[in-house]
Amino acid sequence: MTTSNTNEANSGTPAKEVDADVREELTRLRDSIDNIDAAVVHMLAERFKCTQRVGHLKAAHQLPPADPAREAQQINRLRGLAESAKLDPAFAEKLLNFIIAEVIRHHERIADDALNGGTGE
Repeated sequence: MTTSNTNEANSGTPAKEVDADVREELTRLRDSIDNIDAAVVHMLAERFKCTQRVGHLKAAHQLPPADPAREAQQINRLRGLAESAKLDPAFAEKLLNFIIAEVIRHHERIADDALNGGTGE
């Protein structure tokens, strides 16, 4: 299938032939996006390794899985970072809230496993 046919199949509308320089720049930019996505995934994995350790520490000392004051502080901090990075603070907050919800879910599971003799892994 040619580039034109591929574009037509993906969008449902006929596509004009893309200039080679444009195609090269598009490929370069997409390669950068792919690298950034990989870095984001690896950074999230590292973050979750740390939060797992926090969850085990909380469970060992019977601390609650959630810490609303810390979460609010982190949301405010991230919103400020987003603003300075020219990223929509509302988007950054939604992303952090999603991550926090997952962390709390992990902490709840770890605490439950600690009470019931599981591994929490």
